[in-house]
Amino acid sequence: MRRIFSNPITALLGGACLRLLFVLKFPSNSGDTVIYDQLAANWLKFGKYAMNVNGRLIPVDLRLPGYPAFLALIYALTGRTGDRARLYVMLAQIVIDLATCALVASLAVLLASLWSSPGRTRRIFVAGLWLAALCPFTANYVAVPLTEVWATFFTTASLAVLLLIALKARGHQIPDIPLKIANWDYWKLVALGGFLVGMGTLFRPESPLLLITTCFLLGCWLLRQGQFKRFVFTSALLGFACLLPLLPWMIRNARTLHEFQPLAPKDATLPTEIDPRGFMAWEKTWLYRFKDCYLVPWKLNDEAINIEDLPANAFDSEEEKQRVAEVLEKYNGETNWTADEDALFAQIAKERTARHPLRTYLWIPLRRSVRIWFTPRIELLPVSGNVFPLRSMWVQDPVDQRVTILFFLLNIAYVCLALWGTCRLWSYTGARAAVVLLLFYVVVRTAFLTTLETPEPRYVLVCFPVLLAFAAQVMAGRQETPAPTPRSKAT
Repeated sequence: MRRIFSNPITALLGGACLRLLFVLKFPSNSGDTVIYDQLAANWLKFGKYAMNVNGRLIPVDLRLPGYPAFLALIYALTGRTGDRARLYVMLAQIVIDLATCALVASLAVLLASLWSSPGRTRRIFVAGLWLAALCPFTANYVAVPLTEVWATFFTTASLAVLLLIALKARGHQIPDIPLKIANWDYWKLVALGGFLVGMGTLFRPESPLLLITTCFLLGCWLLRQGQFKRFVFTSALLGFACLLPLLPWMIRNARTLHEFQPLAPKDATLPTEIDPRGFMAWEKTWLYRFKDCYLVPWKLNDEAINIEDLPANAFDSEEEKQRVAEVLEKYNGETNWTADEDALFAQIAKERTARHPLRTYLWIPLRRSVRIWFTPRIELLPVSGNVFPLRSMWVQDPVDQRVTILFFLLNIAYVCLALWGTCRLWSYTGARAAVVLLLFYVVVRTAFLTTLETPEPRYVLVCFPVLLAFAAQVMAGRQETPAPTPRSKAT
């Protein structure tokens, strides 16, 4: 049995079975799924990256072209579109996600090489592979047409290459590990790292945070060593390589939409819609729970928003609640958001922030951070996700509550394992730079996510490869003496 479970193929087969379970038993859709599907179908059929607006094809830039291109490829290969091609899309995402599992294991091996003996790399690779393959929080997103699978793949690949770049820039001699790119020339790695980030940006617009965090730390390390030229050339090559995959998109936006848009608008709306900036500013003064997204922001321009669905912390007084109720009553009449209504919410948001600035800029973002990291992550499963009140929920649906609690505890277990592995790495001086780089990215990305319109737990999934790679270090066993930290002159 030990030989069977120490075989990487067994781990991949186990991961494939878990993903097939989600695909066959719990397939899901999202509001964004309709947008991606329409963009892909119009691109394939009419050669236009556009959406149907009032019976006309209107070119848009509200989503980056990576995922629609993937869908269009599947549609072209299968001769089917939309729901009829959904199974093929999910099966392709299973393959991509299993490749991500192998990349997570490789990242774990790279981290282990900084503190553990070479003989343990296989054990850590297999441990990382099992942890990633059986992680239900990333696995269940193969069953929904969203960007998470591809975004996690490119993020993991980028992190592995950027970590190698940082280690070589600091003068670390990479130990002999079974990763061929570890022996690549420094500048080839820089070009590859930038290109991978650029490819990831075609799926998620916040992917350049990888370059920002890496360049910041490289600046701190290299400038302190007096290597100004190396820092400048490294940053320039990373940026240039990142822009290469984005150039066709930028040219298309300039020619078709007459705008400079290298990514996608932060608040994406159709040409016929009002950008609800005032409404979103008001949300940021109180919204931190994911379940409130279904009751308020995701109903805008589609359904009526009931004042009774808003939590008590959305109002500072009865007078303010009455003002909000009056605007919502007017909106509910036609469920069509107007500029006047948005201006009223912008004024309420301004007043709330003036009264409690720390609430808007510190406490709500902190609450959002805790929520998106410590959540049951059952948004794609047919369960409510409600644990409290315990007695009442147990009487109503004990199976629902048990599943929710199980996923909640499992999420905590992954985080705790990652913290344990991080502490183990930190105890070895040669591994601290790697820990700083990876944790800095996780912190910056989490801080960025708190500024988005809604606190969706899925946005933090691209950080899970870091958690899994850290957690794999726990499985290596205890090393009695720290591995030497060889250093050589940076190449």
